Amino acid sequence: MTDTRGPQPQAAGPYHPPQAYAAPAGPGAQRADQQRVARTGARTTPRTRKARLRVAKADPWSVMKVSFLLSIALGICTIIAAAVLWMVMDAMGVFSTVGGTISEATGSNESNGFDLQSFLSLPRVLIFTSVIAVIDVVLATALATLGAFIYNLSAGFVGGVELTLAEDE
Repeated sequence: MTDTRGPQPQAAGPYHPPQAYAAPAGPGAQRADQQRVARTGARTTPRTRKARLRVAKADPWSVMKVSFLLSIALGICTIIAAAVLWMVMDAMGVFSTVGGTISEATGSNESNGFDLQSFLSLPRVLIFTSVIAVIDVVLATALATLGAFIYNLSAGFVGGVELTLAEDE
């Protein structure tokens, strides 16, 4: 295939790839040998594209699935944090020191008093933390799903939450 536009002069300026079609001729059309000059006061940084979107509906089933998984992850983190905290406090001797003080305060001549170390043993603390985590999973999932239903009702009246998203450059 041959180039029918004729010889292209090699300019010292920036490279411009060859055009597939010749520029249209007529009033207001730019000639091929003219350079486009920026206006004074024109913005030299690229413009950021923005889009306004509206969250009109939240699907309760997907909200329930996501909140269930997130609350299970939070429950596991709670159990692990309680175990680590108990082990650190036990290694520091907090339970023995506080337990000795409480047994002295509650004890009498015929009884030793309250035994804090047996009451706050690791298995008992982990069982209590697991029960709290299971209750949290059920409540967080139910409240998030209920929140999705309430959001859908209120979005029907007011149109939903409007967001402006900007393209990051």
